[in-house]
Amino acid sequence: MATKYTILLLGSGGREHTIAWKLSQSDMLDKLYCAPGNAGTAKHGTNLPFQDSDFQSIHQFVIANNVNMLIVGPENPLVLGIHDYFLETPELAGIPVIGPAKHAAMLEGSKDFAKEFMARHTIPTAAYQTFNAGSFNSAVDFLDTFHAPYVLKADGLAAGKGVVICATKEEAELELREMLLNSKFGKASEKVVIEQFLHGIEMSAFVLTDGNSYCILPEAKDYKRIGNGDTGLNTGGMGCVSPLPFATPEFMAKVEDRIIKPTISGLQIDNIPYKGFIFFGLMNVNGEPFVIEYNCRLGDPETEVILPRLKNDLLELFHLVATNKLSSAKIDIAEETAICVMMVSGGYPGTYAKGMPVHGISNIQNALAFHAGTAFNPTVNQILTNGGRVLGLTAIAPTLLEAKNQVYSQLPLITFDGCYYRDDIGLDLLHYVENLTNTNE
Repeated sequence: MATKYTILLLGSGGREHTIAWKLSQSDMLDKLYCAPGNAGTAKHGTNLPFQDSDFQSIHQFVIANNVNMLIVGPENPLVLGIHDYFLETPELAGIPVIGPAKHAAMLEGSKDFAKEFMARHTIPTAAYQTFNAGSFNSAVDFLDTFHAPYVLKADGLAAGKGVVICATKEEAELELREMLLNSKFGKASEKVVIEQFLHGIEMSAFVLTDGNSYCILPEAKDYKRIGNGDTGLNTGGMGCVSPLPFATPEFMAKVEDRIIKPTISGLQIDNIPYKGFIFFGLMNVNGEPFVIEYNCRLGDPETEVILPRLKNDLLELFHLVATNKLSSAKIDIAEETAICVMMVSGGYPGTYAKGMPVHGISNIQNALAFHAGTAFNPTVNQILTNGGRVLGLTAIAPTLLEAKNQVYSQLPLITFDGCYYRDDIGLDLLHYVENLTNTNE
């Protein structure tokens, strides 16, 4: 009989709803539980009343409900060591965890650790140096080795807000003072990485690995800024596109040879076991790839365009990771373009209201609605907003233009008080294609 899985999926965002949606299509799935989940994950499994970093509740639930696979969506439980907790607890040790152990998760949990790893294994990245409060004056002097703008990164996790780009040395010095001396990001900015600013086009690449073999998943481009034309404050992501016209086979071959392979072999050389996703934040600098950052999980909203293009059974891939047989997998990716646009609460990424009724999701016909910051109120049978990023709407079509038109035709069908979304997701890529066409004519 084929292996059947009772799964506990940790997390509550758009990434987790998309993973739940994809897992629900598998014949290998018996039961799916989500902790804590959202109104979207509840359609595919059972939401649980505890948080994704509550190790004790996770432990008790897994044993009581015969869970035989744990899938970790967000970074926090990984950096805190949920995988290690399972390995070190006799009654949990045999349950596979999709997501790296604490040491491996340092690739995301510490910018300095990641930079040292890249330097050690000759993986292309921006020049850098790391400083603490005691070396503040040296940090200010180091700024003189670069031209503006300056990139300052809090070493630890700072909820996606720990990277600051400063236009002048004066601005950078003030920011360094805030981060190192005034604990702007708390413990996360006890150390700060100063690195060279790279000029190019940003993108993300993804692999799933069992520590020996790896599968390359679809690439994507995320749009971080709140406003059209990439203006305003940084967010968790306002939209995403996959595939990318500038990520040519030649460029992706460089990514694999210079970045992916050395990363996997580097983990082996350093004796760091790794089971799960690796997210490579990349910069395409005149056709040459550089690593901006590693993440130890899938991105959000990247997941909302990656998984809809993946034709494989996701749970079967996780099974191959768990049994160290990923080398037998053949990845099948749809050629269509997927575009996701995030619908956010008014005021985000600053202060915003919660509890606004969400209307019209059932009206969507030519797109997928992935829940991010939502909750379900059974008393009034109503989906409510419960976060800054509320919903991600994903459309899939044969071309970039068709996918863009399709998703923007569906967005007005969903409404909630204060709803906002960017209306230019994918527009820069359309211009890129047009310029390429004009150049070649």
